[in-house]
Amino acid sequence: MDVLTPAQLPDAARLLAAGKMVAVPTPRWYMLCARAADPAATSAVFQAKQRSGSKPLLLLLDSPAAAETLFDLSDDARLLTGGLWPGDLALRLPWKPGVQPVAAVGSPALVGCPDGILGQLVAQGDEPLAAAVCSVSTLAAGDADHPALTADQVIVFERTTGAGIAAVIDGGICPHGQHMTIVDCPAGSAARLYREGTVHARAVEAALTPAGAPHVG
Repeated sequence: MDVLTPAQLPDAARLLAAGKMVAVPTPRWYMLCARAADPAATSAVFQAKQRSGSKPLLLLLDSPAAAETLFDLSDDARLLTGGLWPGDLALRLPWKPGVQPVAAVGSPALVGCPDGILGQLVAQGDEPLAAAVCSVSTLAAGDADHPALTADQVIVFERTTGAGIAAVIDGGICPHGQHMTIVDCPAGSAARLYREGTVHARAVEAALTPAGAPHVG
């Protein structure tokens, strides 16, 4: 497994384009990433995590505009993408009619638009990535299995599991060690906070408050 610097994102993008798996830092933890449109590559992520295919991967986009082309966005979804993307907010979105869902992501899809090194990498490839935390999945995990917060921990994960990670981008220590916030955004319906994580519930509420509307509290 190669250890890359953030300056070597083009090398990481080439590995992804070739169907390889790359570990990428976020403020929360390192993520295992692969081309979303490559079934063999996404299958490698499931296998690395010992994860059931019934628990889909996260889809990563490079911009809110990309979400418009793929998903049936409600008014609330547009407020959230406009106010909190890029960042640590994930939205559960229905695919647009006529758009073929990505098998590894499922329907509705859990969709993010990351910032930082991961966001730069998604933009480098100019296509969606599928991702999951660099760790053994919960049902298969033992007491010693924790999400990787450093590149060294990714190396240990690779050595222990034989996951087949082609490279890790060393972004230092990931300080947050917490899940993304998830908001359900069904088409034509109000958004609903599903899980609070690194994005505070009040930030979600603020994004959903149209400009000029009175604030509660």
